[in-house]
Amino acid sequence: MQRVRCGLSAMLLGLAMLVTGCKDVAEAPTGLVYSSNPAVYTTRTAIPANNPTHSGGSIDSYSVSPALPAGLALNASSGVITGTPTLATATATYTVTGANSAGSATASISITVNDPVTLAITTQPASQWVLVGQTATFTVVATGTGTLSYQWLLGGVAIPGATSASYTTPATALADNGGSFTVQVVDATTASVTSAAAILTVSLAGPGTFTATGSLTNGRYSHTATLLQNGKVLIVGGFNGNSMSGAELYDPATGLFTATGPLTTARDHHTATLLADGKVLIAGGVNFVTTTATAEVYDPTSGTFTPTTGSLQAARSDHSATLLQGGKVLIVSGRNGATTYVASAEIYDPSTGLFTTTANAPLSPRATHSATLLGTGKVLIAGGFFQGNKLATAELYDPGTGTFAATGVLAAARSYHTATLLASGKVLVVGGATTTATELYDPSAGTFSASGSLVTARSQYHAAALLANGTVLIVGGVGTGSPAPLLSVAELYDPGTGLCAATGSMAEIRELHTATTLPNGKVLIVGGAGNTAYLASAELYF
Repeated sequence: MQRVRCGLSAMLLGLAMLVTGCKDVAEAPTGLVYSSNPAVYTTRTAIPANNPTHSGGSIDSYSVSPALPAGLALNASSGVITGTPTLATATATYTVTGANSAGSATASISITVNDPVTLAITTQPASQWVLVGQTATFTVVATGTGTLSYQWLLGGVAIPGATSASYTTPATALADNGGSFTVQVVDATTASVTSAAAILTVSLAGPGTFTATGSLTNGRYSHTATLLQNGKVLIVGGFNGNSMSGAELYDPATGLFTATGPLTTARDHHTATLLADGKVLIAGGVNFVTTTATAEVYDPTSGTFTPTTGSLQAARSDHSATLLQGGKVLIVSGRNGATTYVASAEIYDPSTGLFTTTANAPLSPRATHSATLLGTGKVLIAGGFFQGNKLATAELYDPGTGTFAATGVLAAARSYHTATLLASGKVLVVGGATTTATELYDPSAGTFSASGSLVTARSQYHAAALLANGTVLIVGGVGTGSPAPLLSVAELYDPGTGLCAATGSMAEIRELHTATTLPNGKVLIVGGAGNTAYLASAELYF
């Protein structure tokens, strides 16, 4: 824009005035800005034109200092920045000056040039296992240059509308079983990559039903449930405001609980171990506020409890008790009170009724851990709690040598988890942490590896039971979050696929309950804490 200023020269010549002339005067430009600022570019990719705008007078020429990154150019007449950057350049500030005869305006532009991000899939879509009527969600995580685009395929054929990083199927039918899902990812450079295949497994809706059965005489949690050789289930002790001495028997034939016992010492957080002769060893636990070293044996024939000849060498609760192949029982660690952890282990000999401290102590004191008898005869001790921290360590007890030795480490530290011996000889470790990840211990390799994810994270106090078909029922417990909810939902882990799928839900939310597989294939869920403090109800899963 130009303004005209008339300079008037007057000269009196008689009565006449002579106008000598007028000339244009330029106005300086102001407010110079660029359409893209800051600007981030990628080498070997042409940039969109970065256009300037300004106010004030017109600009005759543009210049920049320092020089733009290699491959970029500033048009001296229009000020537009274009080009294809050739070298990665760290973030820097470039000053563009637009000038005319009256002055200039400047703009500071931040420019970064990166090498292209290699297109890659960092998390492959995982296979899914669902029941008929449920949906399945597949997710991919990828990195690349610029905005990524996605196309999901089923059996190599594009799925209409499935163009985001996640794809959720419609409600599944049995015909969907075995579907192979992949996803093609394309980035701004038009590079493309296709994921590994994720397989959809669809099972019939049953089993998956919980139904009510008879109720306990007294509600309780932190009790034990032991399947006897006669097919009945022995419920022992627990807590209902105080430690309990009551015991009850569940008869699958009638669906009823009847009193038996009682215990000679009330207790909760104890262990119950079925012995080779059909009797049950009850050891340790908390007696009101005191951790006890007492132990007793239940005789199903007489329905009575009798103190063992000797007591535990150390009072302990939240310990483990495992029947060894020779018929003796391994007692490991635990705690005496809230903060004192028991560093020792001991062996119970049913032939003498005595407990003997093992010559070698566990490598680490721990409580609320798991202990699983392996096919090798060794015992896997995993996870637990020690001095305010969950543990990821694990160790093996060898009855042949009487020693403990370190083995693989869990990916997630866990306590109050479950460990279930599978038909393959591997051990499934579930819950006890905020993660949904499950882990498998392989005795032949001595390592833990990731397996399928839980549908619902269970941070503690759930129960697990091995079903007759080899799947594992995972039920109830405490979820995650603040406050963490108590759960009624259940799911099944399939060792064949390594996947978890939701199944029926219990009638009540429960924690610190028990789950026992019956000879008829059903699973008995007993007691726990829930909507009422101490549940007397029981349910059957089938």
